[in-house]
Amino acid sequence: MSFSPVDSLEVPLHKVNISDAFWLEYQRLVKDVVVPYQWKALNDEVADAEPSHAIENFRIAAGQSDGEFYGMVFQDSDVAKWLEAVGYLLAKTPDPELEETADRVIELVGAVQQPDGYLNTYFTVKEPQQRWTNLAECHELYCAGHLIEAGVAYAQATGKTRLLEIVCKLADHIGDVFGPGEKQLHGYPGHPEIELALMRLYEETGETRYLELTRYFVEQRGVQPHFYDIEYEKRGRTSHWNTYGPAWMVKDKAYSQAHLPVALQTTAIGHAVRFVYLYAGVAHLARLSQDQEKREVCQRLWENMTQRQMYITGSIGSQSSGEAFSSDYDLPNDTAYTETCASIGLMMFANRMLQLDADSRYGDVMERALYNTVLAGMALDGKHFFYVNPLEVHPKSIPFNHIYDHVKPVRQRWFGCACCPPNIARLLASLGHYIYTQRPDGVDINLYIGSDVEAMIGGKPLRLKQSGGYPWAENVLIEVDTGEPLDATLALRLPDWCASPQVTLNGKPLDVAARTSRGYLRLTQEWQKGDRIEMTLPMPVTRVKGNALLRHVAGKVAVQRGPLIYCLEQADNGSELHNICLPQHAQFRLIAGSGIFAGKTLLQTQGKRRTSNHAEQQPLYRFNPATEEAVPQTMTFVPYFTWANRGEGEMRVWVDEA
Repeated sequence: MSFSPVDSLEVPLHKVNISDAFWLEYQRLVKDVVVPYQWKALNDEVADAEPSHAIENFRIAAGQSDGEFYGMVFQDSDVAKWLEAVGYLLAKTPDPELEETADRVIELVGAVQQPDGYLNTYFTVKEPQQRWTNLAECHELYCAGHLIEAGVAYAQATGKTRLLEIVCKLADHIGDVFGPGEKQLHGYPGHPEIELALMRLYEETGETRYLELTRYFVEQRGVQPHFYDIEYEKRGRTSHWNTYGPAWMVKDKAYSQAHLPVALQTTAIGHAVRFVYLYAGVAHLARLSQDQEKREVCQRLWENMTQRQMYITGSIGSQSSGEAFSSDYDLPNDTAYTETCASIGLMMFANRMLQLDADSRYGDVMERALYNTVLAGMALDGKHFFYVNPLEVHPKSIPFNHIYDHVKPVRQRWFGCACCPPNIARLLASLGHYIYTQRPDGVDINLYIGSDVEAMIGGKPLRLKQSGGYPWAENVLIEVDTGEPLDATLALRLPDWCASPQVTLNGKPLDVAARTSRGYLRLTQEWQKGDRIEMTLPMPVTRVKGNALLRHVAGKVAVQRGPLIYCLEQADNGSELHNICLPQHAQFRLIAGSGIFAGKTLLQTQGKRRTSNHAEQQPLYRFNPATEEAVPQTMTFVPYFTWANRGEGEMRVWVDEA
């Protein structure tokens, strides 16, 4: 099979080499710890962790083992994400043993594929007569999408097309089953993912039928008569999920963004992961098909999501019911759902919006999600994970109050629904895709991560090297290392948190404001080897206050330095964090971390604590009390992404201001 790829704005992963010590440690962790650990988990070899059975499901479906399917209806996707992460690792560092393991898994996947191209272990093993009968609930297209992404990543990394051929056959089968034809199904996935995957497959192969299939799924969504109702009646009104009553997933169409056609949607709604996966695909489709209407839809929904429904940590999905958005300005801290996968999907959406529209607001959110919620999703040891990322935790309340059933005060070894751990692995392993955007006339620098990159501009290589101590230090150096002089535009994102960036070019100060367009400093000239851009992005400790409509943070402040949100933990500040207040004019000092915080910057200041001495001997409520006694308290703030690495304890991001 031969392929003719489409030019992409994504710099190939092997052309980006990360050198930053902070991120190199994460990439080492993914390669040496996370991927091997998750391989054991997929094979049920992790003690005291919920079983996965994912690899065994494939063996059973391939006829290589006896037994019954076990796990979620979307269990296949964990294997697909693991393969995708392996592909990204192999793109950077050869590993014959890991590659051989992956090749064996790929052959196992191929052995499950049916003659017509269908590939799904749940329906092959458990309900072979029910294929494509329950799109609203049963994740067949979702699993297919993740496998397609793995096929693209593995082919790009190794040059081996075995998995790519498998997923092309699967995608062609899907194209036969779905479409406007009289004998085709007029449906679309309950859990979007296939859309962004098919767009990647189109870029990799150049086959326009994959783009057109994406367009069909996007434009068919929400059309009346509603497909979910049609298939529900056709299968005898049975349902797979009854969490909130029979067929709730069919009835609550906003949950899967199927309540209206995409063109008519105005607010971020429903399951947060489904939302960002869907609109990552729509943004990709809008760019490659030059569809202005879809572009405007993405911009409209982005604005609602980030300006009214996003937490300060770059997380989305405020309620556990449906893992979903709720309403504008409803962002509770202690019951927040804020799934790790949602912030990963948010980064994917942001990256595609940057490719569609070079505006720093997308890069700002991408950075916020990355440095805060995405990193918080995995412990510093690479073996424990958060599914849910609240902004406030009171461990004593969790076992007794069911509004906290979804909240864990410490990270878990694995999950029965294990979408988040392999998602973190594939995101961190592919981080090079997010740092730069390649344009026909130059390169946009979206993230300040020490690295070198080679991008082709007008058929000539432009090589850049980034260095500096970001996110802990304010200096960024960008050096040009190109063979011959090259006319190009370098665009540098000016972060929204930085009030007064300073930039020099070969030692000469630049008028930043005059050269800035939509949040990017644009430098167009003939670049030569040895050119140096030095940026200073001052990082004072900043107090952040919420909009007046955010009732959950009224009278409170959050603390941010650079792109990092900070929090209080019981380990440093004692219990009863709700009694600690930050004075309005308190001055912060930077503290070099040690132990698990080595290489990280902590913050300290002098605050106040409302005393609770003898509180248990006091009445529950007091009338016209005297002024509450307060005593001095040293307040230590740690980066939010590091919380819960020292055992169980209270945590909070938003602190009372005195």
